[in-house]
Amino acid sequence: MVFSAPLIYAQKSGDLGILGGVTYYMGDLNPNKPFLMSKPAFGIMYRQNFNPRISLRVHGLRGTVAGDDAVSKANPERNLNFESKLTEIGLQLEINFFEYFIGSKLHPISPYIFGGPTVFFFKPYGNLPAGKTELQPLTTENQGKPYNLYAFSGSFGLGVKYSVSKLIGVGAEWGMRKTSTDYLDDVSKAYYLDLAANPPTSPTIQEIASDPTLSHNAGMQRGNSRDTDWYSFAGISLTVKIRMLAKENCLDHQREGY
Repeated sequence: MVFSAPLIYAQKSGDLGILGGVTYYMGDLNPNKPFLMSKPAFGIMYRQNFNPRISLRVHGLRGTVAGDDAVSKANPERNLNFESKLTEIGLQLEINFFEYFIGSKLHPISPYIFGGPTVFFFKPYGNLPAGKTELQPLTTENQGKPYNLYAFSGSFGLGVKYSVSKLIGVGAEWGMRKTSTDYLDDVSKAYYLDLAANPPTSPTIQEIASDPTLSHNAGMQRGNSRDTDWYSFAGISLTVKIRMLAKENCLDHQREGY
């Protein structure tokens, strides 16, 4: 649909804008509570409108995700926590329910659905007795090598667009990201140290990061490796219409309600 649209319709306009809202995480430290520990997020976007129904958007997004067993109450005995800055670059196809574009008087508002691929970069930190500590180099689950600090995700969601004037539009959306990593929160598999059977008198930072309560043995479940992590962005956008061709035909004026 995306690549055939330019062959049928003239590429008349695009929308350039900014994004603002919140990001939040769902995974081992927060299995089922949307918007828990939400953090501010912001970004920029460009939308190419192939026709009043179909658009392709590219965006950059910067936000923070966090999780804490003490907050979610999912597994308070584990007592793990993390926080990570997150940078996302995404491409998404948007399909409008109505024939919407900025400046339209016939359909000044339209719901839409979207989906597409993203790549994102992250770096989880833990709040430890020694202070804020980067978790990936500690290999808290005895990984053969540290996991990558980038991953891919598939985004999907819904939103609504509203044309404020001939040149300005606003929107609101909520989208989920199903990621390709289970280490967004630095938690995935099993404990590998026998800290309950042999409690250390002076635990190292790696031991504390792996098992803060020092109450688990090797092989006990630390996370759920069957499911990868999720994160979400919910927010609003402000966009400005950019004319790609100066000449407009009668059909354009009819759609705009003139």
